[in-house]
Amino acid sequence: MRSSATAEDLPDASFAGEHETYLNIRGIEDILKYIRESMASLFTDRAISYRVDKGFDHLKIALSVGVQRMVRSDLGCSGVMFTLDTESGFPDVVLINGSWGLGEMIVQGEVTPDEFLVFKGTLGQKDYQPIINKKLGVKNQKMVYSDKTPTKIIATSQKERQTFVLSDKEILQLADWAVKIEDHYSKKHGKWTPMDTEWAKDGKSGELFMVQARPETIHSVRDFTKIKEYVRLEEGKVITQGASVGSKIAVGKARVVGDVSAIRQFKAGEILVTVMTDPDWEPIMKIASAIVTDQGGRTSHAAIVSRELGIPAIVGSVNATEKIKTGQTITVDTTGSEGFVFAGVLKFTIEEHDVKDFPRTKTKIMMNIATPESAFEKSFLPNDGVGLAREEFIIASDIGIHPMALINYATLSPSLKRQIDQKTVGYEDKIQFYVDKLAYGIGRIGAAFYPKKVIVRFSDFKTNEYRLLIGGEIYEPAEENPMIGWRGASRYYHPQFAPAFLLELQAIKKVRQQMGLSNVCVMVPFCRTVEEGRKVKELIEKEGLNNDDLAVYVMCEIPSNVILADEFLKVFDGMSIGSNDLTQLTLGIERDGNERVRGISNENDAAVKILISEVIKKCQAKDKYIGICGQAPSDYEDFAQFLVSEGIGSISLNPDTVIKTTLKIYQQEKKRKLGKGDENR
Repeated sequence: MRSSATAEDLPDASFAGEHETYLNIRGIEDILKYIRESMASLFTDRAISYRVDKGFDHLKIALSVGVQRMVRSDLGCSGVMFTLDTESGFPDVVLINGSWGLGEMIVQGEVTPDEFLVFKGTLGQKDYQPIINKKLGVKNQKMVYSDKTPTKIIATSQKERQTFVLSDKEILQLADWAVKIEDHYSKKHGKWTPMDTEWAKDGKSGELFMVQARPETIHSVRDFTKIKEYVRLEEGKVITQGASVGSKIAVGKARVVGDVSAIRQFKAGEILVTVMTDPDWEPIMKIASAIVTDQGGRTSHAAIVSRELGIPAIVGSVNATEKIKTGQTITVDTTGSEGFVFAGVLKFTIEEHDVKDFPRTKTKIMMNIATPESAFEKSFLPNDGVGLAREEFIIASDIGIHPMALINYATLSPSLKRQIDQKTVGYEDKIQFYVDKLAYGIGRIGAAFYPKKVIVRFSDFKTNEYRLLIGGEIYEPAEENPMIGWRGASRYYHPQFAPAFLLELQAIKKVRQQMGLSNVCVMVPFCRTVEEGRKVKELIEKEGLNNDDLAVYVMCEIPSNVILADEFLKVFDGMSIGSNDLTQLTLGIERDGNERVRGISNENDAAVKILISEVIKKCQAKDKYIGICGQAPSDYEDFAQFLVSEGIGSISLNPDTVIKTTLKIYQQEKKRKLGKGDENR
C-alpha cells in the first residue's frame, strides 16, 4: 500500500517518508483499512510541518494510494538507488545500497548496507562493466514478513553478512534502469533531474523490480560553480608557525597529545597538537578541526593525510607542543605558504569564487589527488585532469595488507591469516581482493575526471612503509635509509616483488579494459637507469597493456633522469617532474630529515631549476609530455611562474591551491602573451 501525493516527486520537495506506506497487507478488509490510514497520514504532525516549511497549501494537496503486488524481497534483498553520489553531488555515477530482506531497514538506518558505484560514462558501451566500487555492509539483521504482524526483524546468517546481496550483472541492470529513469524525468522537467529510487529483488523468482522513483532534492538545486576561499580579517599574537598545509582557517580548543597511547582523550572538533603522526593516528586526525606538529615537512604523513581529509595543518613548527597548552583556544591559519597559530579567536570570512567563467590558462592545470574518496568533490574545481594519483593511499587505507602476504596466504601463520581474513571478508580469493580494491580506488578517480587524463603512479612505498602493512615485516628488509633504498622501479622486476607488481598491472587492466576508463594512464616512479625502465616496460607489455594505447610516463626525480632524458624518452611517452625527490637528491638534503637543515634550500635553488629547465627542453624537442607533480608549484608562487616561463606543459597542484595558483599563472601568461599550447603541453 504505497501513498502518492500530488505534491510529491518535485525537484525541490520530495516529501520522502512524510506519508505512510504499508507492507504485507492481506485481504480486502485490511486493504480498505490501510487505504484510510495512508490517506490520514496526509495530516500527521510531520506532514503538516513539512508543508509549512516548504510553503504548500494544506488543502490544495491530494493523495492517492497505489496497491502493488508485494515483491518477495523478504526472501531476497532490496535497497535504494540514487543517480548521483549523495555526498558530493557528482552526477556521473549511480549509487546503489542493498541489504537482505525488506528495504525499510536501509531507509530507517537500521543496517549498514552493501554499497555499489557504477560509472554512467561507459555504462552500456561495448562490453564494459563499469562498477567502480563495491563495499560490503554489515547487514546484521533483516526485515521479513510475519503472520501475526505485517513484518518482523530477524538476525541474518554469517553467510548473508559476508556475501554481497547483488551479482555484478544485477548491479549493472539496476544502474541501467536508473539512468533511463533519470533521462525520462530530466526530459519531463527540461533540466537535469537526479533521482532517488527504491528497488527490490524477489527471492522466489529472482526478478528485479523498481518500486519507487522520486527526484533527489539536495544536489539538484546546488550551484556547483561556487568555490570557497578563507580570508583572515585581523591580526593576533603568534604562538608558533611552520609549513602550511591546506588553504583554510580553523578555530578551536587545542589538545596536546604526547604519543599514540593517549589518543582516546581526543575529542571531535579539537585541534591536534603533537610531535609527529603516523598511520596509527588517523582515527583522531579524521575528527580534528586542525593539526599542528613539531616535526615534518609538506610531504610528511601529517601533511599528506591532512590534505586528504581537507583539514588545515601546520607541520615542522619545532615547538608547538611546548608553546601550546591543552584547553587553550587558538586560531590556525594555513592560507599562506607559512602557517601561523594565533592565540584566541580571530575573525575570518569564507569567500566564494564563481568558477563558471573562471579564466583558463594555456598551461594545463592538473591536480594531485590523494584519496579516491575526495575525487568526486575535487572534480568540480577548474582543471585539466589529474597529474598524480598515488596508489600508496589506496593500498594503505583500503587494503592494508602486504601484497606478497596475500599471494603467499596459504603459507602464513594462523595469527596472520586471521588478521588477513578480517580485512578480506567476502573474498575467498585473497589475490582478487588486492586487484579489486586497487582497481576500485583507481577507477573512482578515473571516473571523477573522465574523459580528462588521469596519471596513476605505480606504488612507491619505501621499505619502512611497506613494513607497516599486515605481513610486511616478513617481506621487507630493515634499511638504514629507505628514501634511497629498495623503492620504485627497482622493486617491480625483482623476484621478491615482481608477483606483487603483476597485481598492480591487473588492476590497471581492469580499470581500462573492464570499466572502460581509457583516460587512465600510468607512471613509473624512481627509475634510476634506462635499463631499469626497459625492464618495467617489458612487464607492462607482457601483461597486454600495450595493446590499448596505454601511455606510460616516468617520474623525473633523480638527476640521472635529466642527464639521460633523451634515452629515457626512447622508452617512455613522457616525463613528470617530481620536485620533492629531485630537490633532495640534487642538494643532498633528505626531505623528511633533520629540522636543522630544513631551511638551507628548496626547489627554488638554482641547481634544481637548471635541471628542470633542461628536462623541459629535452621533452619539448622530442614532442613528449612534460609536466610537474611535485609539491613546489603549490607552495611557491614564484616557482610556478618559473615553470610557466620555461614552457612546461602541465602543472599538477594540490586541490587547495588550484584557484589562487591558476589566477597567478593566468596573469603571468597574459603578460607573456603566450601562444596557444600544443597537445603535449
